[in-house]
Amino acid sequence: MALPGPSLANLIPETDKCMLCVLRDGRYLIGFLRTVDQFANLVMQDVVERIYVEDCYGDIQQGVVLIRGENVVLLGEIDGERMQRSNLKQVSADVILAMKKELIERARSQGNSVILSREATDFQYDNF
Repeated sequence: MALPGPSLANLIPETDKCMLCVLRDGRYLIGFLRTVDQFANLVMQDVVERIYVEDCYGDIQQGVVLIRGENVVLLGEIDGERMQRSNLKQVSADVILAMKKELIERARSQGNSVILSREATDFQYDNF
């Protein structure tokens, strides 16, 4: 007898909770899950894109976001207490973007080809 696989119905009780969503392009989005449809498309509110560089992280405000289900790699609830006990240092969006740019340039100068494709295209945050 085969066990039933995961179902989208399992996400319904997770609405209105703070969730971490990891996308196919490597981005981390944190926000409140508001709804999900039959295609696993998600609507999240009060979303921030979290960028990690070494022992620091920074958040870039995104607001309300519609995410296509095919781009979701992982979706899970955030444990607020555990996040506050983290050893990571929070920095501003400008600082984390500068750190990320420096990291990418350093990797390029060393001939490191293991750079995410999104980073390799010099993606810019023009609206910030």
